[in-house]
Amino acid sequence: MWVMVLFDLPVMNRAERRAYTQFRDFLLDTGFEMAQFSVYLRHTSGKEAVDALIRKIEAAMPTEGKVDILQFTDKQYENIVCLRGRKRNAAQKNPSQLVMF
Repeated sequence: MWVMVLFDLPVMNRAERRAYTQFRDFLLDTGFEMAQFSVYLRHTSGKEAVDALIRKIEAAMPTEGKVDILQFTDKQYENIVCLRGRKRNAAQKNPSQLVMF
């Protein structure tokens, strides 16, 4: 299973910027990789791991802002179409277990 976290957090003052940075650092420390600005992606071992991860994200979320969490299967991940400029990148490949750990 894959988990994608998309977020839009306010950064109008120093406290909000600090909360944004702490949330972003939490995602990186939890094993997420940045796919795009404010879009982070992580592979998990299954539904139970996804549920545990969602609870951790909820606990780390700042008091303001919007966070969306998508979950999808390995097969769905392989079907993602990636465009870079006007070029289409090759299909996504699932990481091998050795790469993840």
